[in-house]
Amino acid sequence: MIKRGSLRRITTGALMIVLTTLAIALSGCSSDKTAGDDSSKITIGIPQDIDGLDPHYATGAGTKEVLFNLFEGLVKPDENGNLNPAVASEYTISEDNKVYTFTLRDGITFHDGSAVTVEDIKYSIDRNAGTDGSEPLISSFSNIDSVNIVDDKHVEVVLKEGDSDFLTQLTVAILPASNATPETTPIGTGPYKYVSSSPQENFIMTRYDEYWGDKAFIKDVTFKIEANSDAVVMDLNGGSIDMYARITSTQVSQLNENFEVYEGTMNLVQALYLNNAEKPFDDVRVRQALCYAINPQEIMDYVSDGAGTEIGSAMFPSFTKYFLPELNDTYNTDYDKAKELLAEAGYPDGFTFTITVPSNYTQHVDTAQVLAEELKNIGVTAEIQEIEWNSWISDVYSDRKYQSTVVGVDASTLAASSLLARYVSDAGRNFTNFNSAAYDEAYANAQATSDDNAKTEYYKECEKILSEEAASVYIQDLPEFVALNKKYTGYVFYPLYVQDISKLKLATE
Repeated sequence: MIKRGSLRRITTGALMIVLTTLAIALSGCSSDKTAGDDSSKITIGIPQDIDGLDPHYATGAGTKEVLFNLFEGLVKPDENGNLNPAVASEYTISEDNKVYTFTLRDGITFHDGSAVTVEDIKYSIDRNAGTDGSEPLISSFSNIDSVNIVDDKHVEVVLKEGDSDFLTQLTVAILPASNATPETTPIGTGPYKYVSSSPQENFIMTRYDEYWGDKAFIKDVTFKIEANSDAVVMDLNGGSIDMYARITSTQVSQLNENFEVYEGTMNLVQALYLNNAEKPFDDVRVRQALCYAINPQEIMDYVSDGAGTEIGSAMFPSFTKYFLPELNDTYNTDYDKAKELLAEAGYPDGFTFTITVPSNYTQHVDTAQVLAEELKNIGVTAEIQEIEWNSWISDVYSDRKYQSTVVGVDASTLAASSLLARYVSDAGRNFTNFNSAAYDEAYANAQATSDDNAKTEYYKECEKILSEEAASVYIQDLPEFVALNKKYTGYVFYPLYVQDISKLKLATE
């Protein structure tokens, strides 16, 4: 059966994260919680191989959701959208939002048994800030002026300009400075530690019994690569995998009675992403024409039996404070308007283009197929090219050698900037090559102010510009169906794209 109401959305208050100068101490750290049976294990299917073991360089959302179980930052998100102390036990923030001071948690250790030190904290933040002269791995870290070790228990991060939501960026993984090979030997502080991985086969982790917080229930976890989406239901019903997140509504109907299905949303922005530097999408009128030609509800009806939430820009509904539902009406389906815009742009008879889509994501492939049918109404032909995930990462995301693609973009932190930073003209993650002076100015204004209300308004202005300039054809936040064998229980949804395996346990516990 489908378990409804299990999705926990971010509340506006939780997302705002009230920053004060008072120390915020961790509460409820029950590190003495009894761990599960030492023989317990689970096999979880995932649609693609991870793209790296170094969390600071991980690209794909599917990689980050696995590594979430191994690594932690100074703070970490929970299922309610709150940021809680993790590697740090408490922190203080100056009134001008420029100085963030963290207290190292007592007794916390890395997976190799070594104690976490303030030097490790400084190293990890500096590594992401590009203090060696390289580009920052996290764009907002360019605002860091210095990372200072105060004493053997305290580290302060000093910003060039006050930033009221900088705390959300400090979920970045704390790594041991002594580990010279994080890309092959991942060592974190999370509830699970790395065991092994086999390319295109599996990723294996085991419970870290010296974890500082609530111990994981299940001891051994195998993530099995299920690159062939057609085999997912067979493997679930056959027992070779016990859980699979983001199955389709059709696959739900094919499951046997051994499974509980949890329903939530994916917390991502699914769109027909357009390469704005490639013809014909370098013309805003062409991009707008495609927006007028599609019907998001028709797509949702086909892909997931009507489930899903329409979105009109690069923000999903769980970010309540920033989401603008009125942008859904920027482009209501209007074939005549679409054809008019195409004629103005020099394409009165339409054109042909390619949608490059990762073959392992059924929802995106299905969406591309509906889009192709809808675009025929304005004389535009969309040819679908399915490629493997690793090829998508290299060809589309990294090299930007594509015309269009259908994927979902997630948020790595509980900050609007995690969704919007990629659209700045010179951003390294701007795989759509969107270029707008108005957008760059609005985003720069958001980053420059320490007033949270003003920052929110600037972010909303960014969303409006993305919608009006049709940076891409925004569609929906997809529904998420998670199949879990009834031998297990405890699955929870997060407002971010993660899988918290530590919450899962045997149904008999």
